[in-house]
Amino acid sequence: MNVLVIDDKSYVVVPEKSYQELQKLAALKTRPEKLLSVEEARAHSKKLINKWADGK
Repeated sequence: MNVLVIDDKSYVVVPEKSYQELQKLAALKTRPEKLLSVEEARAHSKKLINKWADGK
């Protein structure tokens, strides 16, 4: 691992393989988006439509 300084900013240089491993680890730690069931999606959309209609 090397450190470069360009315009008073420090940058770390790592091998590509290590970088790809870090990306994989970061991707595994992210939470997947919650999927709604059909009933939940309908209720959510009705709620949003009512909220939008009340605002007009």
